[in-house]
Amino acid sequence: MGYSRDIYDSAITELARRRRQAEQTHRQRRDGLYETCPRLREIDRDLSHTYARAAQAVLHGSTAKEELSRIRDHNQAMQRERAQLIRDLGLPADYLQVPYACPNCSDTGYIDGAMCHCLRALMRKEAYRRLNETTPLALSTFDQFDLSYYDDTSENGGPSPRQVMARIVKLCRSYAASFSLESDSLLFTGRTGLGKTHLSLAIANDVIEKGFGVVYGSAQNFASSLEKERFSRDENDTNHLLLSCDLLIMDDLGTEFTTSFVTASLYNIINTRLMAEKPTLINTNLSMKELTKRYGERFCSRIIGGYTLLTFAGRDVRQLKRMRRMEQKKNGMQTP
Repeated sequence: MGYSRDIYDSAITELARRRRQAEQTHRQRRDGLYETCPRLREIDRDLSHTYARAAQAVLHGSTAKEELSRIRDHNQAMQRERAQLIRDLGLPADYLQVPYACPNCSDTGYIDGAMCHCLRALMRKEAYRRLNETTPLALSTFDQFDLSYYDDTSENGGPSPRQVMARIVKLCRSYAASFSLESDSLLFTGRTGLGKTHLSLAIANDVIEKGFGVVYGSAQNFASSLEKERFSRDENDTNHLLLSCDLLIMDDLGTEFTTSFVTASLYNIINTRLMAEKPTLINTNLSMKELTKRYGERFCSRIIGGYTLLTFAGRDVRQLKRMRRMEQKKNGMQTP
């Protein structure tokens, strides 16, 4: 998964915290029971010597088999007595086991060298949290995309804005549902306020839930970070993150302050990800003609040749929402 090192470290830190908490809870439970039932302490001390006894038995040579059998029988008897004492106290059988949040890996994050599902889930949760810090991710789902704001009147015999947008929403849902590392790259174009950012975030929502690493940000923020880290050699810098994530979503291409360095850096990111067949989603308020004028033919030819173009239609939804809220407020004030 294409999560940054920072997200991985954060998840590992959380697992270490859980592990310490579980072990502390175990010690508190154990010490409390030892006070209540001293016999449990004696049994646990006896059982802790099992391996030492077994090792000594092996050294006995001809009598080792009989000695190991005797140790096994004694061990099992102690375990039965221990379990009975815990039952007599009205406690569950696993009360003295360490209550790890993930019993599969004991909160280490790995099972026989393979990453445990709990570590993947924590990285997904952390990626979602960070993305949601700066974007209304929870408010930008497919179900919350309201087609009623788009005119259902056909123009010049072609499809209406609502029909166009219904098709785009359907395509975006399908894209998110079937997302993989081999998915196509998408380019959303259209005037401001038509829902490009909303659908970009809706895709991010679903893709993160599937366990993929998503990096979302505005072209301006990416450009600013790239400028600041221009001479950095840190492999975890912005450039590395933008190139390595599973899905890169670049919002508002064309709003960033353009320099030759920024243009070259953005081209390198787009071109490198295309060459590596890593999916990218770009949205912009500019037309292809305007993009060509701003970035040049080489830049735009890579996008035209490697991206699926979705052109949004309709009027500025944000203005329509404000007008609807004002109308609802006005009607509410007039209600006796």
